Amino acid sequence: MSEKQTPRILIADDEPLYLKTTGQLLRKAGFDCVCVSNAGAAIEKLEAEPFDLILSDLNMPGNLKLELLHQGRSNWPHVPLIVVTGVPSMPSAIESIRLGITDYLLKPVKYEDLLASVRRALAIPSRVFQRSESITAREQSELAKRFPNIVGASAPLMEILDIVDRIAETDVNVLITGESGTGKEVVAQTIHEHSLRSKENFQVIDCTAIPESLFESVLFGHVKGAFTGAVNDQEGLLKLADKGTAFFDEIGELPAASQSKLLRAIQESRFTPVGKSQAVQIDTRFVCATNRNLEAEVSAGRFRGDLYYRLGVIHIELPPLRDREDDVVLLAEHFLKQTLKKSGRELQFAPETLESLREYSWPGNIRELKNVIERAVALTRGETIEKTELPESLLNPPADLQHDSSGVAEGSRDEAIENAEYQYLTALLEKHEGNISQAAQQAGLSRQGLHKLLNKHNISAADFRS
Repeated sequence: MSEKQTPRILIADDEPLYLKTTGQLLRKAGFDCVCVSNAGAAIEKLEAEPFDLILSDLNMPGNLKLELLHQGRSNWPHVPLIVVTGVPSMPSAIESIRLGITDYLLKPVKYEDLLASVRRALAIPSRVFQRSESITAREQSELAKRFPNIVGASAPLMEILDIVDRIAETDVNVLITGESGTGKEVVAQTIHEHSLRSKENFQVIDCTAIPESLFESVLFGHVKGAFTGAVNDQEGLLKLADKGTAFFDEIGELPAASQSKLLRAIQESRFTPVGKSQAVQIDTRFVCATNRNLEAEVSAGRFRGDLYYRLGVIHIELPPLRDREDDVVLLAEHFLKQTLKKSGRELQFAPETLESLREYSWPGNIRELKNVIERAVALTRGETIEKTELPESLLNPPADLQHDSSGVAEGSRDEAIENAEYQYLTALLEKHEGNISQAAQQAGLSRQGLHKLLNKHNISAADFRS
């Protein structure tokens, strides 16, 4: 914050009544507010005076192309910025989030929601909003020691660890995206373990495992007699995350009706259990993960935009393992040590085995690598894991997963990902002879989650059964 003890807020909006009212309300709440009616005046104020927070409209003179947002994030990256708009649009929302804004609120915004957003933003250390320069070797070493559960040393991973390090001790909501098997839950748990909530619950809520008809009861709880079969009072999963972290896995699979109920609980920090009249207050941090492109889901109308903006205050996108070639061997050695701890054996990789692991494209990402190592340990009789102990699908991948002589995969990135996912699923079902339960367990998915992926690729498990 600035040297003054009272936080200073710059409010920029071209609606005179809103500008005056918002300034008055925030002053009563104890803030020092400066009000301007256009983006040009806001930039002049920022150049002349220090501020702890920017509260900006979108559609106002001087900001029709988001000039204030761009210049604000570029010139004053340490100052958090909250957007409040009465004319939301998908392009502006996506660009706002890309620039790293703190919150995106829609008019008319409730005063208590605005105040909560302001207080959250001011509670975040300014370093969270500063764009980090290249990470030094010493910083990389320190990050690796600080987060030993996230294995690797590649540049993409170091950027992820740097973000995790900066946000862990804050209370901002985090959205983690990435392909299946990239380690989203590990990152989420790491954020919790290094947060101020680490002594409280890290409650995993699998959105693919909760039937829509039971979502409200499972998430919010119910009282005895609320419905047929409710023989006892039942505390909801969200209450179990009070004072801790609620991790919503595969949030992209949440049905529309459930999305609206979750949004209300997040906005109000309270909910009402089924069959109860009194609301339950909670203090919970929300971390969510999905392998879907939520921006595309919002555009298609399948995911609520306001929920997306609320959850994605900080967005972490995990790179696929094929973009972390330097980390494959480190991860393989890590999983080998983990597996050998259980067996008490001593094993090492043959050089050609490591080379095969490094060259493979890993459509199933880290999860597939871990399974391959566990399989190889189980099959190896000697003291060295030879190349022959690796799966045939790894040694001779399908043609559409191979690379041309230049080392570049053919087709678009999306096509390559789709093909890789298809090949992984068919190999998985072939290995388990169409057994959904066993295949889902190996893939780290729920049965429902695996079924959704199979339907997406028009794959029938029955075709793989004897």
